Amino acid sequence: MSTTKLQSGATFPQLQCPTLDNQTVTLGEPQKNTSQDSEHTLDWQLLVVYRGQHCPLCTRYLKELETLKDKFFALGVDVLAVSADSEAQAKKYVQDIEVSFPVAYGLSIEQMQTLGLYISEPRSPKETDHPFAEPALFVINDKKQIHVIDISNAPFARPDLKTLLSGLEFVRNPDNNYPIRGTYDS
Repeated sequence: MSTTKLQSGATFPQLQCPTLDNQTVTLGEPQKNTSQDSEHTLDWQLLVVYRGQHCPLCTRYLKELETLKDKFFALGVDVLAVSADSEAQAKKYVQDIEVSFPVAYGLSIEQMQTLGLYISEPRSPKETDHPFAEPALFVINDKKQIHVIDISNAPFARPDLKTLLSGLEFVRNPDNNYPIRGTYDS
C-alpha cells in the first residue's frame, strides 16, 4: 500500500460525504456559521475520522468529544466525525452512542487514500463488512489549511481531546501569534 501523506499547512482536499441529516458536507469546511448558543462564529473545523460502528475505542472517543463539543464551539471550532460505514451502520451507531454533532458516512477508499489514512480490512464479518480507515484527526483553519494533523494505524493511538482543546485555546489566541507547526522544508 502506498499513500501520499498530507502536509501541515497544506490546503485540505475538497472531499464530500453525506451526513445522517440528508445533507452533503465538504470535509474541512465548518458546517455552521455560529455555534448553537449563537455567541461564537465557527470558522475552523475539527474533523475526526473514526474506524466505524464496530470500534469500542471510537465509541469512547466520540462520547468524550460530545462532552467537549461546546468548548470547541466556544473557540470557533466546528466538529464533524466521518467513517466508511454505510448509512444504516452510521445511523444505528449514532443512535446508540447519542452524539449530537454531525456525522458523515460512506468515506470511500479513494477518499481515505487522498487523506493519507491507514486502511484496514475487517478481521471477520463480525467486525464489519468493508475496508475502513484507522483513526485520524484534522484541524482545518479558516484559510482551509491543515493546522493540526494526526494519523494513526491503530485504534488505541489518538490525540487526547482535552490536550487538543487546550492547545487550540493557545493557538486561537491572537496574542500568541502561533504558527502552523511542522512546515520546515529544507
